[in-house]
Amino acid sequence: MPRKNRLWREGSILHITVRGNRKEDIFKSVEDYCVYLRNLHHAVKFYNNEFEILSYCLMTNHIHLQIETKSVHIKKLMCRINTFYAKYFNNKYDYHGHLFQGRYGSQIIDSDSYILEASRYISLNPVRANIVEKPEDYEWSSYSMLIGKKKEKLIKSDRILSYFIQSRKRELYRMYVESAIR
Repeated sequence: MPRKNRLWREGSILHITVRGNRKEDIFKSVEDYCVYLRNLHHAVKFYNNEFEILSYCLMTNHIHLQIETKSVHIKKLMCRINTFYAKYFNNKYDYHGHLFQGRYGSQIIDSDSYILEASRYISLNPVRANIVEKPEDYEWSSYSMLIGKKKEKLIKSDRILSYFIQSRKRELYRMYVESAIR
């Protein structure tokens, strides 16, 4: 029986999740995180910037991506990223079988409030997992770029930050995210 196609619309924003098979680790070293992010960057370029990464967080055994699509279906980007990374991981660790637990998950973000809520949820993942106390301390998340602590790489913060007063957008975004910690 064929699988159902993922819901997708041209110009949509999606919350993508990818989990390790049996919830096992998909990142075991700093190099692994770097390879995944580099691969994500190359895949976006391969598709001529038909995708914009709004936020991301790479956890030990799963991934969160907030992606805005243009006219290319998200499945093409995800297939390219996950296939390349699984081959890299399996070769490096002499791993056999599926690295990922099924297909990626995707949720269409259909409102302005959901764009912000998904970004906050993604940014707070390492805090809720008790890995760090402050979200900007987690190295494999876009949060420190969104608040201006690190130079932006890979992400396009304009969409998320456009909901805040421009003169204080990064500060106000930080307050919005961190208000959910208390």
